[in-house]
Amino acid sequence: MVVEQAKEVLRIEAEGILALIDRIGPEFAEAVNMIYRSKGRVIVTGIGKSGLVGRKISSTLNSTGTPALFLHPVEALHGDLGMVTAHDILLAISHSGETEVNDIIPIVRSFGAKVIAMTGGLQSRMAKLADVVLDVGVARE
Repeated sequence: MVVEQAKEVLRIEAEGILALIDRIGPEFAEAVNMIYRSKGRVIVTGIGKSGLVGRKISSTLNSTGTPALFLHPVEALHGDLGMVTAHDILLAISHSGETEVNDIIPIVRSFGAKVIAMTGGLQSRMAKLADVVLDVGVARE
C-alpha cells in the first residue's frame, strides 16, 4: 500500500512538471531578463507552502550568484518593507494568487520595484498586480 501511494505521488509530481513545459513562453524569458538586468536583489515572498518554496528559491538564487532574500509578507507589513528598494524585484508566489502577499505588492510597486508573480490563478489579484505572470498552476496537489 505504501509503495503504491509513493508511486502515485511521483506520477502526480511528474505530470505536474511535464504540464509546465507547454507553459514556458515569452513571459518566462521576460522574467529571466528582468532578474538578469536588475541592479538589486530578488525579494522572494509567499505564505504557507508557497513561502516554504520561496525560501528554497531564495537560497538557490544566492547559491548561484543572484542576490536574493526571503521576505515574509506579514513581517513585511510590520516594518520589514524598509529593506526593499526600487532596484529590487519581488518574486511573489501563491497557488491561487489570492493571498496576504497581495497586501504588500502595491507598496513594493510604489517604491519602483518590479513584480513577478508565480501563480496558478491567472485571473487573480496577484496576477493583475504583477508586471510578469508565470503560470505555475497544477491540476492536482
